Amino acid sequence: MVHFHIQNLTFQYPNKNRPTLDSVELTIEKGEFVLVCGQSGSGKTTLLRHLKSVLTPHGSRSGEILFDGAPLAEMDLREQAGRIGFVMQDPEDQLVTDKVWHELSFGLESLGTEPKIMRLRVAEMASYFGIQGWFHRDVASLSGGQKQLLNLASIMAMQPQVLILDEPTSQLDPIAASDFLNTVAKINTELGTTIIITEHRLEDIYHRADRVVVMDEGKVIANAEPRKVGKLLWQQSHPMFAALPTPVHVFYAAEGEGECPLTVREGRRWLTRSFENRQLTCLETDGEEGQWEDAPPALIAKELWFRYERNEEDVLRGVSLTVPKGSLFAIVGGNGAGKSTTLKALCGVCKPYRGTVEVLGRPLKSYQPGQLYRRCLAMLPQDPKSLFVKATVGEDLEEMTGDRDQIAGIARICGVTHLLEAHPYDLSGGEQQRAALAKVLLTQPQILLLDEPTKGLDSFYKKQLAQTLAELKAQGMTVILVSHDVEFCAEYADLVSMFFDGQILATHTPRKFFGQNSFYTTAANRMSRCLFQNAVTTEDVARLYRKNQEGRR
Repeated sequence: MVHFHIQNLTFQYPNKNRPTLDSVELTIEKGEFVLVCGQSGSGKTTLLRHLKSVLTPHGSRSGEILFDGAPLAEMDLREQAGRIGFVMQDPEDQLVTDKVWHELSFGLESLGTEPKIMRLRVAEMASYFGIQGWFHRDVASLSGGQKQLLNLASIMAMQPQVLILDEPTSQLDPIAASDFLNTVAKINTELGTTIIITEHRLEDIYHRADRVVVMDEGKVIANAEPRKVGKLLWQQSHPMFAALPTPVHVFYAAEGEGECPLTVREGRRWLTRSFENRQLTCLETDGEEGQWEDAPPALIAKELWFRYERNEEDVLRGVSLTVPKGSLFAIVGGNGAGKSTTLKALCGVCKPYRGTVEVLGRPLKSYQPGQLYRRCLAMLPQDPKSLFVKATVGEDLEEMTGDRDQIAGIARICGVTHLLEAHPYDLSGGEQQRAALAKVLLTQPQILLLDEPTKGLDSFYKKQLAQTLAELKAQGMTVILVSHDVEFCAEYADLVSMFFDGQILATHTPRKFFGQNSFYTTAANRMSRCLFQNAVTTEDVARLYRKNQEGRR
């Protein structure tokens, strides 16, 4: 039985040179779990929004979408609301009430559900999703993961036949994201709900899909089960291969034998079978930390204590850290731990009631605001939209300086040259992030603070960001980065700190830091630690596999 039948769908936004969707043909069966992936700008979100009429963007369209054999465009919007659920990327975009219980019942109220049935469904969803403990709380008091789970529960209370999710974990930390995706898979398995989902993070979801649909420049370039898609993208040397889960990467990069693993568990079994009862060569980490021990500090924080309200608990409880000049210093930890507050304390936005901060050898308090934020220190906040105040990206950059050569250079470094005439709010999340970074860099900082800079970025743009940061470091800049993206930190950071319970617990190089963690570590490490010590990146594991295979021969 077919739920959606998309026939020759072509769509073009106003004032765009080419179509965002180009002759898309796709069929989605009832009860399927379909993963739609592709680089930013490939048309994923636009395609998903065409599957619910109220969300369809404005522009010129041809082709047809059938739902249960009838044209979707002719289907009543009220009926669509009940049968097709949609979870958006940002939890804040979907929340409409002030209390959790009211949010759960809001959709049912809108559909005119009888009070008795409504109460039963709300109670059922609260129990199913495990949110009884915060049933009466204010929505504003919830974490990002809780808000997204509430959105999902509110939609499922309407008992939709199809659940569409557009990058639902982009705002969540890795643990919250994994829990959320496990819940989505449970809905598909236990309730038989059809799932159509787009995601940049594929580690926890790629193997669950019945089919993977890969989009590129508005076209469907692959539509098959996960292992076949992985092989196809590898054979084509397609950039989208970089987004696939670590076990797939390791298998092909190592020129592995046998069936390609999709999960960490499968990858571990594959490695164990490959090197059973053998003495193996591992990576050495001696001397890695020594290169930073003698480096002069760019920033020092000592015993920072901070709370937002007098009667609230402390968010920072004795934060101390020393950041070497020219390093990329990463801070990781769970949602709500205080990482972002630490960045704000380091740049003077939040003022600790105890402790000191030294920036480039001077106390933070000795800087005038004009001195501190010009040619000294700058911060890119978690929400890049907060920096945009003009009608185009170019005008936003010109607000910082009239030097057109400097603007052109920074635009090139950040990859936004082609976006200078665009309105900032018309850009994708990744493009907004790069445009905001360009604006911040025009202050010519020596120390750059980044709050979740990879949020919403696909693997291609993450590599671009890493190249940009490497270029800035080569020019002498120090980067302090707060992130949930442990894979990014493991591959590109010089030093990594763990933030927990209001303080920095430990700081090490990525191999030593992630190599000794059990849960807060990379997929490559979890997959290979049974055989290889200190391997934390895909390249680490692939290199050790090849080296030890050569030893066997």
